[in-house]
Amino acid sequence: MKTTPAEYAGIYQGMALIADPIYRYASFTVPAADGGGERTEKDLIDSPWVQRLRRIYQLQSARWVYPAAEHTRFQHSLGTMHMAGEFGRHLYPSLKEVCPDVPSLNYVEELLRVAGLLHDVGHGPYGHFFDDHFLDGYGLTHEDLGRLIIVRKLGRVIDRIRRSPSGPFAGGEALDPAAVAFLIRMPDERDSAMPRWLHLLRQLFSGTYTVDNLDYVQRDAFMTGFSLDIVDIARLRFYTFFTKAGLTLHQAGVSALSRFLNARLNLYANVYFHRTTRALDLHLQEIFRDTMGLILPADPGEDLEAYLGCDEWRLFSEVREWIHSKDPKRRRLGREWGKLHRREVKWKMSFSAEISIDQLQKGTRFSGAGDYEKLIRSCLPGALKNKSFRVDMATQDPRPINPMAETEKRVNIFNPATGATSPEPLRDIYRFIPARVVHFRVFSLNHDHDEVLARAAERALDTVEGASKTNI
Repeated sequence: MKTTPAEYAGIYQGMALIADPIYRYASFTVPAADGGGERTEKDLIDSPWVQRLRRIYQLQSARWVYPAAEHTRFQHSLGTMHMAGEFGRHLYPSLKEVCPDVPSLNYVEELLRVAGLLHDVGHGPYGHFFDDHFLDGYGLTHEDLGRLIIVRKLGRVIDRIRRSPSGPFAGGEALDPAAVAFLIRMPDERDSAMPRWLHLLRQLFSGTYTVDNLDYVQRDAFMTGFSLDIVDIARLRFYTFFTKAGLTLHQAGVSALSRFLNARLNLYANVYFHRTTRALDLHLQEIFRDTMGLILPADPGEDLEAYLGCDEWRLFSEVREWIHSKDPKRRRLGREWGKLHRREVKWKMSFSAEISIDQLQKGTRFSGAGDYEKLIRSCLPGALKNKSFRVDMATQDPRPINPMAETEKRVNIFNPATGATSPEPLRDIYRFIPARVVHFRVFSLNHDHDEVLARAAERALDTVEGASKTNI
């Protein structure tokens, strides 16, 4: 019996769905049956550069504290792509009003989606830890490497994409890999040549609330089991729009912003800066740079192909074999990595203090952890002068310290009663967010002398008026 295809079946051509625990489903573009070799989001997702993110965990050391938090940069990147597209479609009418020269809606949606998908493509093993304890030696960040990967390795795919999930671009429009790279990296002096509408869109990647942190706050909270049911992303998006002043939030969305910032603050305090997470990071600091120097001995910016093979699976497989190496350096590193992989926590917390943003605004100047270690050691009794301990100072940024000066993180508030748009209301909004910018902790190899260490640490912090000290 001959069958006739249903007329509506065509709407499913060139589209597919991804199941996701946060959004339930997220769509992405795939080649249509008669696409003639077109390039789509599927080509980027299936590229070795994005698939590599499956082998880089989202929560570096915190996954050893929260057993369910085994999600990766790959899942987060797909979520950020989805979030970016949702914001793009919502914001387009106000963006068009401010910048009449902006390309078509479908183009803007896809530009943001591709930037969201690729914003973490430059990350190395252990994420931001890799930046701070290896890439810094080359004067690089993961954003620098991401820009190189986008332009040099994925550019040929990006500039052949001609549609978003909503439909085709306007005639003559093509994605520019340089514009994608522009969105994902921190601003610099080279940016003046970019059009105004692109500068405005970058606020979605570098502002106080971004398509990046809106995804990871929800995803990390869900995967760790840390409840954040008060975060209202839909309301925050609904009341966000563009004005000539930049990204603007209607006054009716202020409560959603406040709840989001508090949720992010709680994630930092309870997940990212959990005492055991920081203890594991202290151990990692002792071995990470030497390890990566052996695994990746060249500047990754000059050898991207070598960097392609640099992920956490490779790191794990290599270091566990080092225990049998004839090289004493590799044997030592292999033993220390073995302790981490067995979750043998080397450093135990002996003292904790939380320093609020108010002390910083009063002019308190923090030295480095090493300076505090020397000061605390000078306060110890003679018998403990040589005791092994470490100071850890975890600094979080739940909100800008100076929202008026940090233009990239500034959000303008629209008051419907007066019709005025101004960043000034941020001062009142932030005043009710209990920001704690420095978590000051002292770790030692055991708990034998916690009381003595705590007294010495308190003496070292006596100059910080009003610091909230807690002896653990």
